[in-house]
Amino acid sequence: MSEQAGKNDTLHENQNTTENQEGQDKAPPTTKEARDLVVMVEAGVRDPKSIIARWIIVLLCLAWSVFQLSIAHDPINSHIARIWHLAFAIGLTFLVYPAYKQHSTPFWVSLTQKIIPSFASKSIRKTIPVYDWIFAALGMASALYLWWDFDNLIFRQGMPNQPDIVMGFILIVLLLEAARRALGPALSILAAIFLAYNFIGPHLPEILRHRGIPLDFMISDMYLTTTGIFGVPLGVSVSFVFLFVLFGALLDRAGGGKYFIDVAFSALGTFRGGPAKAAVLASGMTGMISGSSIANTVTTGTFTIPLMKKVGFPAHKAGAVEVAASTNGQIMPPIMGAAAFIMAEIIGIPYLDVVRAALFPALIAYLALLYVVHLESLKMGIKPLPRKELPKFWKTVLRGCHFIIPLAILIIYLVVLRRSPVASALHAIQGLMVIMLVQRPIIAFL
Repeated sequence: MSEQAGKNDTLHENQNTTENQEGQDKAPPTTKEARDLVVMVEAGVRDPKSIIARWIIVLLCLAWSVFQLSIAHDPINSHIARIWHLAFAIGLTFLVYPAYKQHSTPFWVSLTQKIIPSFASKSIRKTIPVYDWIFAALGMASALYLWWDFDNLIFRQGMPNQPDIVMGFILIVLLLEAARRALGPALSILAAIFLAYNFIGPHLPEILRHRGIPLDFMISDMYLTTTGIFGVPLGVSVSFVFLFVLFGALLDRAGGGKYFIDVAFSALGTFRGGPAKAAVLASGMTGMISGSSIANTVTTGTFTIPLMKKVGFPAHKAGAVEVAASTNGQIMPPIMGAAAFIMAEIIGIPYLDVVRAALFPALIAYLALLYVVHLESLKMGIKPLPRKELPKFWKTVLRGCHFIIPLAILIIYLVVLRRSPVASALHAIQGLMVIMLVQRPIIAFL
């Protein structure tokens, strides 16, 4: 009997060891892995080893930010601003986003690897191939060509010469490739179909048939006017989106994102289904400074999803709560997704009116999510987290209350003083820069 009991104990130990190993294999991603996921989705998948490549990317980002801040302070011709904005964007896209994923090597790369064995050892994520440097240079040159010959282009509107056609063709093709790399193939394929429709019209069924458009006319309309590439969406990106995204990114890097997550957990963690309710509140607070649902999901989900699973939420429900809360973050004022700015520009209404219209639906959406989470917690019998496992509320609130100052500046300038979104974002960024410079010395002194 003792031998049989010993065998049973050994069997149980082996089963426990196997379960622990499986649990470790299925462990939630670490903060570093989550940040890598944000980088892969939002900011590119490359992490080049070359110091020169790193510095070129960093300098381009700094130059782009300085340019946007300078034209916000001292505006220039709108068309020229859009030209430079697009030049920075397309250059960085080819340097940061690779042409293919490492595990799905295209045929032409496989053929090159057979001919040049040393090519196979290069990681597409760690190196920037020569062709990407060429594409980046061509993309920036084809955009800046309009700035270089701007005065002459005004006089020959509607009558493009041969260089105009060539540079416009290059920019259109490279934009389709840049969109494929950054956003996936769907948008590029859709855009290519609509571009092809200009030329294949005479060969289509009667309901879709048209006489066709010449290549030079199409490129002139897409490249040389403000109704194509340099239209309203790009103008909105130049005027509003970049500054608000820059403000949110700086506030998150300063520690504001983690502060809002800590406040949410300390406030709601002791309630039934606390981690899930904290995930909803944290995503809503993060949505105030981030117009991206993907960044919101990964930033807050790194902390909330493991805790939701810890208190008893199934993995699929924990993920669903986080995704639903983070998606709603795009409509949470004052910083919303790019669609809000484009909406204001196309409809011709102030951005403040869009903020007012979005405020109550956003709050109602989050209240509804909190109610759904509460019902799910009651059904599954989820217990609250002990207070000792959570940060103290008032200590957490006071520790990072200076992060509220830039948001207060943005809201005061936008709502109370009724300044433009550009001026409001600029003043908020200036206040945030001061806080980023002085917060560490002050915290160290205290």
